[in-house]
Amino acid sequence: MSDDGAGVKVVHRLSEHYRLPPDVTLFDGGTLGLDILPQLEGIDRLLIVDAIETGKSPGTLARLTGDDIPVVMETKLSPHQMGLKDLLAVAALQGIKPPEMVLIGIQPRNIELGMDLSPEVAARFDDLVRMVISELEGWEIKVEPTG
Repeated sequence: MSDDGAGVKVVHRLSEHYRLPPDVTLFDGGTLGLDILPQLEGIDRLLIVDAIETGKSPGTLARLTGDDIPVVMETKLSPHQMGLKDLLAVAALQGIKPPEMVLIGIQPRNIELGMDLSPEVAARFDDLVRMVISELEGWEIKVEPTG
């Protein structure tokens, strides 16, 4: 759904152009919702990358942590965000919510059906990727370009 696919595109960029340690898992959560729950068991940190509604201009980047993450999901852009909010709530109830969570988001312009990012989001895409890499490196995770 156009700009709503920004997080998926970041995951693909990282998996295709960077090497991460074997204990780091990248995956496209897409519309899996509660099906992701088993993946949360035993992890210490969760980094989510997604298009989020911030009320700011398209392409604006944001970083949210902890309990601020479900709050931003109140204004859902797509069905998968409701799944993410539910996932975090159930994980908390089951005692498997990761102790550290970060959401790196980008304000979309277009969430219509389509594969391409809007010009505003495309212009900030590399910044979004760098922000994700910076977050990982802040967690002392080595991110190496593959080529």
